[in-house]
Amino acid sequence: MTEHDQSLETLQDIKRMMERSSRFISLSGLSGISAGICALIGAWLAYPYVFGCRPLFIDIHKDFHPGIEVLFNTWLFWIAAGTFFAALITAFIFTYLKSKKEGIPIWGKTAKRLLFNVSIPLIVGGIFLLKLLQFGTFGLVAPGCLLFYGLALINASKYTLDEIRYLGYCQIIVGLINLLFVGYGLYFWALGFGVLHILYGTYMWYKYERSE
Repeated sequence: MTEHDQSLETLQDIKRMMERSSRFISLSGLSGISAGICALIGAWLAYPYVFGCRPLFIDIHKDFHPGIEVLFNTWLFWIAAGTFFAALITAFIFTYLKSKKEGIPIWGKTAKRLLFNVSIPLIVGGIFLLKLLQFGTFGLVAPGCLLFYGLALINASKYTLDEIRYLGYCQIIVGLINLLFVGYGLYFWALGFGVLHILYGTYMWYKYERSE
């Protein structure tokens, strides 16, 4: 190996060390795949309630005043909550295993910055969507979820792998298209949170984890 090659290899090692210290790189492709599968299962469970095949309310004889509390009496709310926590738990497990394998702490300064930047659009979006539900604008909930989630991914992408940014762009595009077909929100929700996550996770696994 020539002195020039040794210098290049040293520079590459330095670059890799800087990336590891400035970016959270332990995101597992399997996390994306598992989150996508959870989303598709959730969409499948929600389908009969969305399209009127089954009663939407858990207790159909209970009277509620108009407001956000009505949500807690719907099957869709609990299906969405269960889907979210299932996706979150499985994603955490795969990310933790990858982080442990690479010897990188899962809860460092970079992870905190990542969580902070992804949380801001999600919290703001969640409050906005809850107000939409309170006023009965149900058709805009699915595209709203996709749009705010896409913005959250783009906002946090500078603290993790660049592919996250492109996933965010795709989520926004799907959300904008959904605005043109409001009555088909469940299908777009399944496409964005289900199919796109599976494709993203498969690509990430093939690119970064397959050789391992």
